[in-house]
Order: sequence, then C-alpha cells, then structure tokens
Amino acid sequence: MRAPQAQLLALLLAGVAAPTLAAPDLAMVARITDEAMNHGEVVDTVAYLTDRIGPRMTNSPSMRVAERWTQDKFKGWGLTNVRTEGFDFGRGWSIESASVMLESPRRLGLRTIPVAWTPGTPAGGITAPLIVAPMKKPRDFAEWSGKLKGKIVAISFPRPPADATKLAFVRMDDKAIGELDEFQQPVTASDDGDGWFKFIQFGKQLDEFLAKEGAVGWVRMSYRDNGLLHGEGYQHRDTPKLPGLELTAEDYRRLARLAATGEVTLTINSQVKFDDSDPNGYNVLADIAGSDAKAGYVMAGAHLDSWVAADGAADNGAGSAVVMEAARILAALKVKPKRTIRFALWSGEEQGLYGSANYIERHFASRPANPDPVKARLSYDFKLGQYPIEKKADYKLLAAYFNMDNGGGKFRGIHAEGNFAAVPILQEWLSPFASMGASTVVASPTGGTDHEFMQAIGLPAFQFIQDPLDYGTTVHHSSVDTFDHLRPADLRQASVILASLLWEAANADKPLPAKPLPTKPKMTDPFRYEDPDKKD
Repeated sequence: MRAPQAQLLALLLAGVAAPTLAAPDLAMVARITDEAMNHGEVVDTVAYLTDRIGPRMTNSPSMRVAERWTQDKFKGWGLTNVRTEGFDFGRGWSIESASVMLESPRRLGLRTIPVAWTPGTPAGGITAPLIVAPMKKPRDFAEWSGKLKGKIVAISFPRPPADATKLAFVRMDDKAIGELDEFQQPVTASDDGDGWFKFIQFGKQLDEFLAKEGAVGWVRMSYRDNGLLHGEGYQHRDTPKLPGLELTAEDYRRLARLAATGEVTLTINSQVKFDDSDPNGYNVLADIAGSDAKAGYVMAGAHLDSWVAADGAADNGAGSAVVMEAARILAALKVKPKRTIRFALWSGEEQGLYGSANYIERHFASRPANPDPVKARLSYDFKLGQYPIEKKADYKLLAAYFNMDNGGGKFRGIHAEGNFAAVPILQEWLSPFASMGASTVVASPTGGTDHEFMQAIGLPAFQFIQDPLDYGTTVHHSSVDTFDHLRPADLRQASVILASLLWEAANADKPLPAKPLPTKPKMTDPFRYEDPDKKD
C-alpha cells in the first residue's frame, strides 16, 4: 500500500471526500518507547514462561501453572477484572518419559517423542518386531490386513532427505513485504473443513485398524530433517487405543533401511499421564478500564498454549510475552483510555483455535451447529459454513483486535485482511514506526491465528506481519522452539508497536471500520467441480 498522504491525494484528485485521520499521539509513542526500551520486562517475561514453566499443552499441569502465573502478573501490574473464562476442551495430557531402543540387529537409542494424547506403554515398555507399513488413507489398510499382529508398525513413508533450498533464517525485505499486498477474494463460504476433518478422522481410523489387527504400537517419521521432533496429535476428545511415538527423520530412515534387508526389533517405552480432573480449557483475560463504557473496548491477544517438543518460545511464548508487556507498559504509564483495553491469552489454539472461538461464541456472535454430529463435537472450523450469524452484545463494542502469533520476529506491518476502510487508519497509526521497520499495511489475509474467526464474522481483527527468522524452517512446533531462537530487540520493538496501536484504537473518535457481516454466499462459479482424485 502507498503512504497515507499519497492515498489521500489520490482520493482528492478523484473527487472523493477523504476521511479525516487524527495524527498519532506522538507524545504517548515516545513515553511507550522509553518504557519498553529502558525499563522493559518482555525478555524476563518470556524467559520465565519458557525456561521455568516450559511447554504448555492445553489442560496440562504446566498450562495450569502458566494460567495462574499470568494472572498474578496482570494483577501485580495493576490491571483490573483479571479472570479466566472456561470452555469445554477435553482431557489433559503430559509426558513423563519416553524412549525407543533398537534391539536388533544392534542396540541403539533413538530420538523420540510421544504423539500427543496417545496412551503410554506398560512400565518397562514393549519389545516387538518392527514392520514398515506406510498408510496415508483408509484405502491403504487392505494391503496390510493380517500382517500386523504383535508388531510395532512404522506408518510413515520413509521420504528421502530434503535438499536445503531455503534460507534457514530470513529477514523480510521490501520486495517480500510488497508481494503480500495483493487483494484476495473474500471467502465467506466453507466446505465445513472437509480436508481438516479427513485428516483428523484418519488418525482415529488408523488407530482403530492397528488395534483390530493386533499391532502393539506404532512409530511415525518427523516431517523435518536435522534431528527435529514435533509430536503433534489431535485426539484430545477421543483417546487412542495404541501408544504412538515420533522418531527423527534420520532414525526412521535407518530403521526402514534395516527392515528392508532383515528383521528389526524395537523396544518402545512411553510414560504419559492423562488428567481428567477438569476438562475445561481457560482463557486468561485482563483489562485496563476505559472512561466511557459506551465506547466499547479494544483487544490484544496471543495464545498461551503450545506443543510439548520444546518450551513453546516462538509459538507462542513470544506473542504472549509481547501482549503481557503491552499491558505492563500501559499500566506503568497510568494511562486513562476512553475505551477499555483488554488483553487475552488464549488456550486450545493448537488444536483448532478453541479458546478464541469460544470467546467469539460467548461474546460476539454465534453460528448454528454443524448438522453432522461428529463435526459438531470438533472445532469452530466446522461451523464456518453455517448461517445465519447471530450477533451478540459485544459485537458492536469491539473497536479493534490485534493478534501476535507468527514467531518472535519483529513487526514489519499488518495484514488489512481486505478491510479497505481500515487501511488508511492503520497506516497512519503505524507511520511513527518506519524507522523501526514497521510501516506497511498489506491487503492480503493471513490465517491459522486467533484473529481468523473474528475476521470470519466481519470484525476488525488483524495479525501483524513479522520477520520469519527461522520460524517456518526450523522452530515452529519443533524440539528447538526455545528461548535461544528469540531476538530480544525484536520483542521490544513489537511491544512498543502493539502498545501504541492499542492506545490509538482505544482513543480514536470511532472504532476501526468493520467489514459487512457475512451471509451465506451464492455459488455461481461454473468451474467449481469436485476433483475425483480427492475422494478416498
């Protein structure tokens, strides 16, 4: 997008009345910057969250610690109405220990992690022959029927090592940012998450098939090379029957080569713990009260939960710490905003944005349940095709929402998500931060973060553009998602910008413009045909 002044000139030349844009509060920007850079605590916050509390799987013991600790921090900084809001999630799960030992043709310890929400093995583990039986779809089951009894099943195809064609660590240049500035046709319909549904269902189908065939456990291959592990799993509502573990790509390939030339025996030992004491996940919320209750509120959010292969630093300890630091900065400055400023640390994001979706359904708007009872038990993805959308009380009260969830890289701008009316306002608010590298508003949307379902009901919700660093290539969900992969200077910069945009949004004359409330669209594309290759 062009600079605000150029946009306004274009509007005037076209004979269009230009909107009145209030200049950013530069005095407050200066105070925020001083507080963040010279008295900041964002690095201390993320270090405690990652090094001391560690990984934060929803409803795990460490997530409960994080929920209490973050509330205590908000209270200590003087925020008000600090609370949690619960939502139905499912069983808690945590890892106590895990190992995989190659027993024959030689003894060797392999690098491993249990797959989330799979059950453990008996104490001492299970020793059994290995069979490599790759399966990706239910139609693959027939090939292995009658061959798996008493076996540990290697379920992944042993793909070859990937060529290193991408830079492992990236800072965005102007060209890369400019390529994001492309309008995309808004999609208000949905296939009811058909692809996502098939993925989740296949995990259940595979577990049931292996158990019926008499397999004693399974191992899969990491989707990244270089010794990285992940351990994601999505059966938090339905406990699988068999223990499952992930192996590093290198160890898995070794097993596949050995199995191709002779017998292989493994011992798998997975000691995990389920927690059924409280099936609710909890969002943590805290406010800086506004002076005008009728003016509504603005929000900043990030998800507090993580996977468990490492400490959840970039995903999303960084975002949580920046949201907390923005709260601390504004509280330390004893600001008196017109609108309430609300801070949200979401839970259940990694399994399908459960926490933020629950907040939407409770406060902003509701959709009818998916008519498929199986899909109706699952995440909000399976409601996106359901209409009409019924507004709730807070729908008209949300003036702006800003989200951070793309690693620990510095802010470079913001995704406008096709919200044309918000573009010049966001550009004006970002204008003081050109020297910090963050001044661009792009048209394209971005997904997979907690702003997504707010956008899907027309609300002014936005995700920042961030430098990728090594987030997508190495860190995301992996066993090296630790503090070492964060950049303190980037976190301080992000804290300044988030606090400043919250201040501007909280005191603006009007809320940020919203997009139209989506209604069920008409399907008129004559080329919209079903691909037969996508059917199982």
